[in-house]
Amino acid sequence: MTCIFCKIANKEIPSSFLYESEKVLAFNDLTPQAPVHVLVIPKAHCENAGELAQADPLALAELFTAAMQIAADRGLDGYRTAFNTGASAGQSVFHAHLHLLGGRPFAWPPG
Repeated sequence: MTCIFCKIANKEIPSSFLYESEKVLAFNDLTPQAPVHVLVIPKAHCENAGELAQADPLALAELFTAAMQIAADRGLDGYRTAFNTGASAGQSVFHAHLHLLGGRPFAWPPG
């Protein structure tokens, strides 16, 4: 398997997990775009959030539960969550992952 997030989920690549359950895990992004930038992923491989919603809606919901818990643990008074779906939207790893961003003000609209 060549998916880097699957290798992290299978513990073939060492990582410090901020959250781990049967279906989900979270770790800091290697190229953070905010003071807090955490990736929350399903352990099972799904290419994007839509595919994950069809395959395992409970895992999709847990991504948001994990993000909420991590944000609270980090003392964030607000945060942004985002999925990039497809290369044209900025997805570079084709394993569903939720970006949790916080620790600074954000503008709207994004991008």
